[in-house]
Amino acid sequence: MSGQGVWLRARERLRRFPELLAGCRDQAAAYGKCVAARTTGSAELRQDVCAKEFEALKECFTQAAKKTMK
Repeated sequence: MSGQGVWLRARERLRRFPELLAGCRDQAAAYGKCVAARTTGSAELRQDVCAKEFEALKECFTQAAKKTMK
């Protein structure tokens, strides 16, 4: 039994990542801005401080991935 199929599927998902990210650029930018704003200076990022932005990005990725599924 070979694990090659697992790696091929993982490689395919990673290959599609830039395309999915490009389709979710607004959500990715909002999440990035939130994280950057919360970590300026000596501030530390706390868990769930950018949860709303992260959830929006995750939802966008999920929807984009569903649309491109074969």
